[in-house]
Amino acid sequence: MAVPGGGAAAALALTLLLLLRSCVSGATHASSALRHAVPRGDAGGGLCGQLLLPLGYPCTEHTVETDDGFLLSLQHIPHGKNGVPDNTGPPVFLQHGLFQGGDTWFINSAEQSLGYILADNGFDVWIGNVRGTRWSKGHSTFTVHDKLFWDWSWQELAEYDLLAMLSYVYTVRQSKILYVGHSQGTIMGLAAFTLPEITKMISAAALLCPISYLDHVSASFVLRAVGMHLDQMLLTMGFHQLNFRSDMGVQIVDSICDDGHVDCNDLLSSITGENCCFNGSRIDHYLEYEPHPSSTKNLHHLFQMIRKGTFARYDYGLWGNLRRYGKLSPPPFDLSSIPESLPMWMGYGGLDALADVTDVARTVKELRSTPELLYISGYGHIDFVMSVKAKDDVYVDLMQFLRLRANGSLHSSY
Repeated sequence: MAVPGGGAAAALALTLLLLLRSCVSGATHASSALRHAVPRGDAGGGLCGQLLLPLGYPCTEHTVETDDGFLLSLQHIPHGKNGVPDNTGPPVFLQHGLFQGGDTWFINSAEQSLGYILADNGFDVWIGNVRGTRWSKGHSTFTVHDKLFWDWSWQELAEYDLLAMLSYVYTVRQSKILYVGHSQGTIMGLAAFTLPEITKMISAAALLCPISYLDHVSASFVLRAVGMHLDQMLLTMGFHQLNFRSDMGVQIVDSICDDGHVDCNDLLSSITGENCCFNGSRIDHYLEYEPHPSSTKNLHHLFQMIRKGTFARYDYGLWGNLRRYGKLSPPPFDLSSIPESLPMWMGYGGLDALADVTDVARTVKELRSTPELLYISGYGHIDFVMSVKAKDDVYVDLMQFLRLRANGSLHSSY
């Protein structure tokens, strides 16, 4: 069942309350950093005004409404800082991961961040921001304080958010789109690519740290949270927004870190695995933008996947599944239904504790076509978007894949 009932629910809720109460007086280094960071995403100017325009990059803000009423923020960077305004290249769409926003593609230097690099190399760059992030907090009916605003998981992000954002870009550009996703952006992508109305708009897909199956997740923080049924506790207690910047979010981090099961001196490594080339000196800058909020239901869906070893829709329990899907179990997303004609590229690392190499291999095996693969044994989950060496280690190969599948010619100085 999606949420435990009766005495089990009360026991889970009581356990969480005791854990939270026990850690109020103390704080880990990680939670202290979260508590004192001031999020820039809440300030004015949007992503364009805060990150791109000050560096001389052209950038415009766009708003897209999903079929279920969410108002999503899109950013458009038509060319690089020294590009020609009327020479727009092929459209590439960047989709961020869990607890991240579109800023993730720009918070390293302009020489190291994929978003800047793509723009400087002639691509027409579009940035997606899913519902619930600080860039996409709007809805036609609800506010972020309403329970129903947070009633979604990555399933809705794939079926509604991606559909709306990609349709907008496709309509504006009248051209097929190059898709690039990281982490949750790859779950969304792989699920969305099983839908013909989305794949007709995609010319190729590049997936950084691809995730569909999560059987072999080894991150200590994540496994501890799964084992203590954190997701079910929070749902039972009525916490539908998961925001690690809130008092409750900081206390949750402390409750997991302070019980002796997880060493959170390096919180990032305990969540993602070791990262070889993450610039720790910029952590204060990163914390100005991330982590972004998500929904507790989204976390629950991901934890369902870890527990069950499935790549399937959200499990509402027997009766809920019958009402929603007409079946006792949630239908799987069939990777073999992704068109064989869709070119795909995947980059993954040997130190990744979330996109484990065994799970990536299972994903590749179930696809009808064989994607181009880039394996870097010493790379972790965050390295593929924030490594100070990713420009040479990853983006050369990625850029070559995108160039070959771009519609028309593409000038490049990369």
